[in-house]
Amino acid sequence: MNSNGFKRHRRLRRTESLRALVRETKVTKDDLIYPIFVVEGEGIKKEVASMPGVFHISLDYLTEEMKGLEAKGIRSVIVFGVPHEKDSQGSQAYCEHGIVQEAIRKIKKDIPALTVIADTCLCQYTDHGHCGLVENGEVLNDPSLELLVKTAISQAEAGADIIAPSNMMDGFVAAIREGLDEAGYSQIPIMSYAVKYASAFYGPFRDAAHSSPQFGDRRAYQMDPANRLEAMREAESDIEEGADFLIVKPALSYMDIMREVKDRFNAPLVAYNVSGEYSMIKAAAMNGWVNEQEIVMEKLTSMKRAGADLIITYFAKDVADWLNE
Repeated sequence: MNSNGFKRHRRLRRTESLRALVRETKVTKDDLIYPIFVVEGEGIKKEVASMPGVFHISLDYLTEEMKGLEAKGIRSVIVFGVPHEKDSQGSQAYCEHGIVQEAIRKIKKDIPALTVIADTCLCQYTDHGHCGLVENGEVLNDPSLELLVKTAISQAEAGADIIAPSNMMDGFVAAIREGLDEAGYSQIPIMSYAVKYASAFYGPFRDAAHSSPQFGDRRAYQMDPANRLEAMREAESDIEEGADFLIVKPALSYMDIMREVKDRFNAPLVAYNVSGEYSMIKAAAMNGWVNEQEIVMEKLTSMKRAGADLIITYFAKDVADWLNE
């Protein structure tokens, strides 16, 4: 405190170099995980209508796309598949030659240095759009676990570096960990969608993944957005069952949850900057209402400040370009 009776906090804000010197939280390219949507067919690179700058791509364009990411300095991707055929069992999710399995093989063959994360769920592959087996209008928990284990093993066999189960069935981490271990994949980590809310921010993703439920909604297995303590119970269960990473999804409206999860559990924390969060900013920027770069960097920095170690974001390519500049 000086002679005037107050502290001079502004001394450390005076120049850009001083501000950078004392900056507590930084977003780097190593923090970024880019989601990709791979579709069956050939010659396909089609923009998702509700997600400007995000594309459905077929396998023949995949290597070009991945080399572009690598050139920007993005080192991790999470793979979502959009199959031609769907059925009540979601059989394309665990098919040896399913779209995700083929995409993983191609990426690991052509760009082996990339870390490939496999989204492990059934909703994109079931004709009813739910994340598990359905009987009499109810999503069955335990029978669904068997198919999720088959899916995880098939993805590991294809070469996935990380399995990321997103289904929110009770016991899914324990079942998948046991299945991977028994199949000889004890070295493959699980990035659990531990805290996944039944959010209104998922709309554009369901457009991209063609995964909207054909009846009802997912509130019986995804979390109530009003609940905080339940999130801690979910995260604790997943850690006890063998999760190596914890995801909080969505990110922007759940900063308090991310901070508490990070403070309570000694595991890498992943923020999922979801499709609705992406599309709102893109739409506002396209209308000239906000400065896209400034608002995106502020948002991702706030996720890191809230405790995130990694960020799954559709902005990854833009952010890498901005950081490279």
